Amino acid sequence: MTSVSTPHSSYSADALGNGAPNASALVHQPIIIETQDLRKVYRTGFWLKAAPPSLKQCSLEIYKGETFGLLGPNGAGKTTLLKLLLGIVRPTAGGATLMGKPAGDSETKASIGYLPENPYFYDYLTGWEFLSYTAGLFGIKGKAQHRRITELLELVQLDLHSAKKKQMRRYSKGMLQRVGMAQALINDPEIVFLDEPMSGLDPTGRYQVREIILSLKEQGKTLFFNSHVLSDVEIICDRIAILDQGEIVCIGEIKKLLGNPDYYKVKGKGGSLDVLDQWLRDITFADGYWYGTLYEDPFEFMSTARLMNAHIAKLEVAKPTLEEFFMEQIRYRRQQRAQADLERAAQQKSAGKKRPFKKAARKSVA
Repeated sequence: MTSVSTPHSSYSADALGNGAPNASALVHQPIIIETQDLRKVYRTGFWLKAAPPSLKQCSLEIYKGETFGLLGPNGAGKTTLLKLLLGIVRPTAGGATLMGKPAGDSETKASIGYLPENPYFYDYLTGWEFLSYTAGLFGIKGKAQHRRITELLELVQLDLHSAKKKQMRRYSKGMLQRVGMAQALINDPEIVFLDEPMSGLDPTGRYQVREIILSLKEQGKTLFFNSHVLSDVEIICDRIAILDQGEIVCIGEIKKLLGNPDYYKVKGKGGSLDVLDQWLRDITFADGYWYGTLYEDPFEFMSTARLMNAHIAKLEVAKPTLEEFFMEQIRYRRQQRAQADLERAAQQKSAGKKRPFKKAARKSVA
């Protein structure tokens, strides 16, 4: 079957000929996480001198059941925002609510799961013992505890024998990440916060964590996570926000942020050159294939290709990847800031110049 692929997904030519794949549109459910002009300034040193703001006037609305990704370079303020939402630190200004209650509310915390970027485990315990301890903190005991831990170990694909018999100090990074994911879900939370869940994992571990997140998404959980792995974010998330130097650069659905494609890149062989010339621009030939740019309806083009017995090897949407979009937004925002800083410095320099004055004439002494 001929495959027609976009940069991050593929569809059969038959399916494409019968209509576009149905992408589930994001339906805005009730707001479950909200921040209003959230600001955080840390104070350091003996005199508690204020450092540059870690977060500036951050306003977000996250809907129940959606998967929300927070992106940004190191030091952008992602972990600070996460800690504010969890009630680990207090805001300098502004506020945040989770499930309609202030961030840090004790009742709300019982419905939250959290996996930090670098979790600390009691490594002399086995995975099972650690999960039993975590379950006890939420009042889950007896048969219910045993059943819940077994379900979670199956979900995160951690071997039962290793979980019961092997101390966590002997676990690999991937195994520890699975234990961390299980403890974040032990209380069957409504909201799950994941701070860099793919950090330090090999491709196999990343794939397994991504599958776990997708399974939680299918269960209707609200997921909020930070990540540097943009290819995974593009697959998993409904919406994203880009944070840089404490400010929200942009926010929205990935498809809308990346924009609708204006044209497609096509690779194929066979068919009629006269017909192809009517459909494609910039046709070239190499290694037995022809290449061209399609500005028309791709589904009609695929139907025409079948009629002229052309083999379509590839049809790619010509739009930026999330990584390209991310770098463009960061670069543009930093150029704006640099320009604003230069203008501000020029104004201060101009205002600081002393006005010219006339020297007082000396009186002559007779």
